[in-house]
Amino acid sequence: MINKQEVIKDIDKYKIITILRGLTKEQVLKTVDAMIKGGIKLVEVTFDQSGKISEETTADSIKAIAETFKGKVRVGAGTVMTEKQVELAYNAGAEFIISPDCYEPVIKKTLSLNMVSIPGVYSPTEAANSYRYGADYAKLFPNSELGISYLKAITAPLSHIKFLAVGGVNADNMLEYLNAGAKGIGVATSIVDKKAIALGDYDKITELAKKFTSQIK
Repeated sequence: MINKQEVIKDIDKYKIITILRGLTKEQVLKTVDAMIKGGIKLVEVTFDQSGKISEETTADSIKAIAETFKGKVRVGAGTVMTEKQVELAYNAGAEFIISPDCYEPVIKKTLSLNMVSIPGVYSPTEAANSYRYGADYAKLFPNSELGISYLKAITAPLSHIKFLAVGGVNADNMLEYLNAGAKGIGVATSIVDKKAIALGDYDKITELAKKFTSQIK
């Protein structure tokens, strides 16, 4: 049984959600282990909407993280666009659902399973709608195209909505985003360095993680 309030508390506390995309299950487990050593507590495994990686393969990676690192890291699913994917993620042990868009059926399905809902939004209308649908956070995406000034502008009138900034956030600017109103950030290649992973250099993953986690008080 998911303790949703505890998941939300951890997202608010640890703030950094790392994004795993296109890795084998073996690479996923080694990468997560390295990130945990670097202080990471929140991990997202993305579904591949192109179909190159099956939904079941993604769910299997989520399950492996949930079972291997139980109590050490919280795992969620990313790029979730269908109710079926929500169910697959839930059955695999995911505790939060992240999407690139704001699709009410996915949000409602997530909430019905007591998981944390984090849809993607780009405009004030989408952000407000995500809140009306019951989402717990709004993922500002692609944040790399919007920047800190947009985050400040949108959080001023929509201060009741908890925004996460995803895209374009790195170790050098993360505090700017958090100080500008983001309740958390999503980070992919700035921590999940695929070249390092391909070389088996997981110590580098730990080192990159620490550059982020060391800034969270």
